[in-house]
Amino acid sequence: MRPLHRSDPSAVAGHRLLGRLGAGGMGVVYLARTPGGGLAAVKVIRAEHAADPAFRERFRREARTAERITGRWVVRVLGADPEAREPWLATEYVPGPSLAEAVALSGPLPEPAVRALGARLADALADLHAAGLVHRDVKPANVLLALDGPRLIDFGIARTAGATALTATDAMIGTPGFLAPEQARAAGAGEVGPPADVFALGCVLAHALTGERPFGTGTVAAVVYRTVHEEPALDTVPDSLRPLVASCLAKDPAARPTAGAVRDALGGIEGPAGELLPPGLPSLIAERSARVLDLPVPEPTALAPVEAPRGPSRRRLLVAGSAALVTGAGGLTAWLATRPTGPGPGTGTGGPTGARNLPAYAIGVQTDLSGPRKADGRAQERGARLAVEQFNARSDRPFDLALKVRDDAGDPRRAVTAADAFGKDRQIVAVLGPTSPEVVTAAADTYQRHLLPYVSVATGIDMNGIAQQVGGGVYFEMHPLSELLQLAFTTAAMIRGVRHVGVIEDGEGGRLSWSVANSAEDTLERKPVPSTRRTVAAGSEDFAGAVRAVLAAGADAVFLAGSSPRRAALCARALADQGFTGMRGGIEPVLQAEFLAAAGTAAEGWYLGTGYADPELLPAAGGFLAAYRKRWGVPAGSAVDRYALEAYDTVNGLAAAARALLRDNVEVERGSLTRRFRELTHDGLARAYGFDPSSRTYRYLDEIYAYRIEKGVPRCLGRFKEVNDAEARRLKASRTP
Repeated sequence: MRPLHRSDPSAVAGHRLLGRLGAGGMGVVYLARTPGGGLAAVKVIRAEHAADPAFRERFRREARTAERITGRWVVRVLGADPEAREPWLATEYVPGPSLAEAVALSGPLPEPAVRALGARLADALADLHAAGLVHRDVKPANVLLALDGPRLIDFGIARTAGATALTATDAMIGTPGFLAPEQARAAGAGEVGPPADVFALGCVLAHALTGERPFGTGTVAAVVYRTVHEEPALDTVPDSLRPLVASCLAKDPAARPTAGAVRDALGGIEGPAGELLPPGLPSLIAERSARVLDLPVPEPTALAPVEAPRGPSRRRLLVAGSAALVTGAGGLTAWLATRPTGPGPGTGTGGPTGARNLPAYAIGVQTDLSGPRKADGRAQERGARLAVEQFNARSDRPFDLALKVRDDAGDPRRAVTAADAFGKDRQIVAVLGPTSPEVVTAAADTYQRHLLPYVSVATGIDMNGIAQQVGGGVYFEMHPLSELLQLAFTTAAMIRGVRHVGVIEDGEGGRLSWSVANSAEDTLERKPVPSTRRTVAAGSEDFAGAVRAVLAAGADAVFLAGSSPRRAALCARALADQGFTGMRGGIEPVLQAEFLAAAGTAAEGWYLGTGYADPELLPAAGGFLAAYRKRWGVPAGSAVDRYALEAYDTVNGLAAAARALLRDNVEVERGSLTRRFRELTHDGLARAYGFDPSSRTYRYLDEIYAYRIEKGVPRCLGRFKEVNDAEARRLKASRTP
């Protein structure tokens, strides 16, 4: 527990606050004394999130659901007010560690302790399911240990079985590594029922017994893929419990036991619990209990004036000057326009600032400048810098922009370090630039903690796949979903009258390859066009065998669902070696110099879908093209770096969102910019950007671009729908006498 901040209230609805139990992007959880003198955990939601009607409705649902939950092994709700300016929910406080903390401290628990704890958790789930509810996020961190047994907590995403999801944040619910296959597939809410909780309970039992997760660790995509397709690792689970755990982890929900059956198989809820824990844990629980019981009630907190070198802080302005802001409609705008906050040294702004004394907002670029995708990272920096310089050259600008750059080298660990540094730099109002899903998922928690908007133009991540990391909504995916890039190939194949498509899934690509292959098959089925699918295992390089199989099945077009340029070259050479000259292709991740070099002439004619545009084909991008070539010395006739245009668009979109805030007399800060950027429709040069609340993603299907390898060079054919329409007209004309 940490002390209260000066900005924290002294009490919430009669609950005297004692300290902070935790804080995140959504709000703060406090330890408090109830009006009756007991202890409570009080969750308070930040007002900026409560202002979102959809978010407030989700909180109402959490409060209503939690109030319905009773039983000995769950925390009780003591009170809630979803309608307050800052909504709050109070539950009883359990001073013991979580099961996750206990395993981390003491290692795997002895079998008798796991049986006792597991039976009680199963009993809690049986009661929950009998009430028509599904928890949907059973995991070690949501199990608190008390001396008389465990307590199941966190019903924020629990809901009535079969209920309709309110928002896309419900599309894939749960924590990767502890969620069921039907949750991992983002199945409809009606399919995620009580068996999903039993699956999660099996994962919890395995973790408590072994200290390991049954589906391993790694990226979200890798863990989800193993959950859906691979068997759990249960070799170290004791023989006496392995059959029960394995039955809980059955892929088919109908094959899993009920929570009541698991409780009975573990020996029921009678008998000891806490005393079966490893030495040290009972004493730790007792020590924490005694510590909180002796806590004094702190003096009421108060805001004290703090000297600020550059005018009033936001908090002082809101607390001390609110009357002035109410009476003067332009007060906030006037303050923003006159405060002396010019850019710091080395920020890279491109226009004069001193004469007008404008405020400055910095955009961070956290990208790969020295790793495997350094060319793409450099392109994003260049596009962003050009946008900043052009914006600062405008005489009508209401503020200046600055650019701050950090190289993550494509390394997730460095990405976290960069994210934390940007988060602590209060001049930074948004960050763009990640080049891989691994970097995004590694840094997402840090950006969420700092409420800092985090924007990607080069990854194409399925937002459902990282729902847990970005649940607060600071991450923005501006690139079309990677699994949809197959549309450029499959729709073109159908237009050209292909009769049978061979789909080769590269197992090394994990969940990405699997989802792209699924998406391709779904698209072909709508025509319908028959398809044959073969998988090349991650440890194999036998693309020749997969090629022979799909050609033997009658394929006259072959599509590779994979992300490795080197392995795509192996596939291209295998096709060439077998004399195949039909339509063949893949998606953006393989379209790298490595693919062209390793495949050689076998790459000729490959047809690929991408999420980035070639500015040469966009009449509206002529000014950008000329300015970019001049600024960065790109010769006429040479291709402009991919993702530069999209980064340029994104910076201009962020600037448009900030201008809109100032027009509405709203301060430009991270929270307000996140909300406004989500609401904004921005006409960029590469595409029209607009946030789709149902997918929590910026994407438009007609903004996928088709490329073809011609004379060893990728040539952009245009937007795939326009290319298809033109081809359909040509074919129709050729058939007309």
